[in-house]
Amino acid sequence: MEKVFVAKRVANKLFATEAAVDAAVAEVSEMMAELMQARKDLNLSATFGHDVSVKVAEAMQALVAARTAMVDVHGQLDETRLRLGVRTRMGGSLKPIEETTRGLKEVG
Repeated sequence: MEKVFVAKRVANKLFATEAAVDAAVAEVSEMMAELMQARKDLNLSATFGHDVSVKVAEAMQALVAARTAMVDVHGQLDETRLRLGVRTRMGGSLKPIEETTRGLKEVG
């Protein structure tokens, strides 16, 4: 099987995994917001359900760690792609937004 097709298959799975982790981070963020709003709506003290909030925050921290790991995986796979001689980029950017927009002019 050609390297480029294998690389594309791996890249597609990488992008799907990154999207799933991002979606999970967003869901946990919304869960925390919902918990805070529910406590406020029911006029409960800040101590009520605090242990649950702590657990949700721990889940968020774990997901952010997973996201960091996936960013590292992305970079390492990009290096591996080059070592294998696959020159085709499969999408996505490793550069932060501010780096990729440097030198561009806003129009409109």
